[in-house]
Amino acid sequence: MLNALIAQLRRFRHSTNGALTVEFVIYAPLLLWLFAAIYTYFDAFRQDAVNLKAAYTISDLVSRETAELNETYIDSMHEMSKLLIRADSSSSLRITVVRWDEADNRYYVDWSKVRGTAFIEWTDATISSVNENLPTVPDQERVILVETRNEVDPAFNVGLPSMNLNNFVFTRPRFAPQVLFADGKGNSNSHNDGSMKL
Repeated sequence: MLNALIAQLRRFRHSTNGALTVEFVIYAPLLLWLFAAIYTYFDAFRQDAVNLKAAYTISDLVSRETAELNETYIDSMHEMSKLLIRADSSSSLRITVVRWDEADNRYYVDWSKVRGTAFIEWTDATISSVNENLPTVPDQERVILVETRNEVDPAFNVGLPSMNLNNFVFTRPRFAPQVLFADGKGNSNSHNDGSMKL
């Protein structure tokens, strides 16, 4: 009887009936998780690239302005950024014009405008916190700083946490020495420091 049982176990071990089904049951969850993880990580990298391109696009548009900007223009830039990035996630935008003063060895804020909830407007007192991220420029040169933040939740739960995608880009004004904000509605600083003719 023991020999018959051992013979049955050997036949069972060498049998290939149903092997494909068993292998599928073992490997299918792993393959599905792998496909979900690849998609989720690819989507996160794609979203980061889209956010960066949106920030550069806004920065480039503002740098080409020769007329004074106003609140409606800033609103339209925020709406455009939401169109360029994922519309189902929260996004914020901060546009700031900063000026380098060689004598004081620091940046000053000409004006700063925020849309969304992630940022506050830069002031002369707070802009120094990002000095190391700003470029080296000549005395009285202005730089347009565009910052975006987009909250992204992963498509699938594969170990990737929710992320805030932050972008920090700067551009020089292209066709005018500075980009003005209408009616002094930005920061209280004067746009004309006496070094340039408007």
